[in-house]
Amino acid sequence: METNRREFLKSSSLITGGALLSTLPLSSYGYHNSANDVIKIALVGCGGRGTGAAAQALSTKQNVQLVAMADAFQDRLEGAFNALTKRKYKDDNGAEIDIKAKIDVPKERMFVGFDAYKQAIALADVVLLATPPGFRPMHFEEAVNQGKHVFMEKPVATDAVGVRQVLAAAEKAKANKLNVVVGLQRHYQRNYREAMKRIHDGALGDIVGGNVYWVSGGVWNNPRKPGQTEMEYQMRNWYYFNWLCGDHINEQHIHNIDVANWAKRGYPVEARGTGGREVRNTKEHGEIFDHHIVDFTYADGTLINSQCRHYEGTYSIVDEQFLGTKGRIDSFNGDKTILKAYKGGKVLYAHQGKGDRNPYQVEHDELFEAIAKGEYKFADAENGAKSTLTAIMGRMATYSGKIIKWDEALNSSVSLMPERLAWDALPKLLPGPDGYYPVAVPGKSLVV
Repeated sequence: METNRREFLKSSSLITGGALLSTLPLSSYGYHNSANDVIKIALVGCGGRGTGAAAQALSTKQNVQLVAMADAFQDRLEGAFNALTKRKYKDDNGAEIDIKAKIDVPKERMFVGFDAYKQAIALADVVLLATPPGFRPMHFEEAVNQGKHVFMEKPVATDAVGVRQVLAAAEKAKANKLNVVVGLQRHYQRNYREAMKRIHDGALGDIVGGNVYWVSGGVWNNPRKPGQTEMEYQMRNWYYFNWLCGDHINEQHIHNIDVANWAKRGYPVEARGTGGREVRNTKEHGEIFDHHIVDFTYADGTLINSQCRHYEGTYSIVDEQFLGTKGRIDSFNGDKTILKAYKGGKVLYAHQGKGDRNPYQVEHDELFEAIAKGEYKFADAENGAKSTLTAIMGRMATYSGKIIKWDEALNSSVSLMPERLAWDALPKLLPGPDGYYPVAVPGKSLVV
């Protein structure tokens, strides 16, 4: 007999282990929701991506309600709330959606501070995790320990210590049938799904090489303000500090690296590469490199070349291409997604984009549909963690100038997180007297 949604929210929230059950309130396990069909949502991380994720969750066809919000910054939380309640949103067909009617977040359920996530998570059935990725491991672990279904943005960590924390929580989520979707949305994009199905069915033969790219001009920067503590400055500029972001090879290029892993149905055994700061190299650019070029080697010897960079005023490529023993695919860009055989140039698959839906919306539609039906269908966390580690391994290779092995990266004891999270606490990386931050030097920097 099919489990109904009420029973699912209740039973999937029960974590085995008497000590854990005895220390958490019953509301943490979904009992507060057993009297109605509303799927209660908490948003943790109220920046632009968090606001977007909340809007997409509230745009699903399910009976959902946003009941709690949390962020380290009061202004970010208020900005997200105002955007969600005042901005107009539309579905894939252009029809306006009234998501405001699905929002019930009074001031007493708006939580601010480094521990705010715990209070918000306790009130929900489903948690949206969209803070800077350095916080993701602790937030994901807390959500799983409280028995919640999860949508979390990529990447899921910024160092190997965090990756291991996510992998452990992922096993617990699986054991307790908690749905977890990770925002590697290409897995929910029709042209990628259709092309990958054919690749895995052997249309191109064995994948023996390829290139993946996120080549663009770079991102925003927030100037330092008088009176800011170092902690606040770094968090306001989280993209430029590895404990928060992991460098753009991790935060951004993970999308393309993950596609390579998807095509290969595995993860690389080693990485070697080069990188540095050629253009974006001022004190405002923190510690990250502005370019990375990495060769990832897979167990069968396949080399996938990875390129990402932030150079303003230059050409951009965000795409992937793969070579097989029978054919190739040169692009996953909409209608340009064409699988072609070497022999005779025969087209094996050509994507027709009509009817394609926004993959950012699809990942929420499918997650909340499964929850509403009482189904356990999504366990994205393990792949999210391993693709995150792939990107981190690439960063380790470019920062050190060394060949980095998979096990070496996974078992690294280097933790980037501050010893204490508070506005008066100091991150591990601090600027020098000239205002510049230390930057990795290949051949000298230790990364594992």
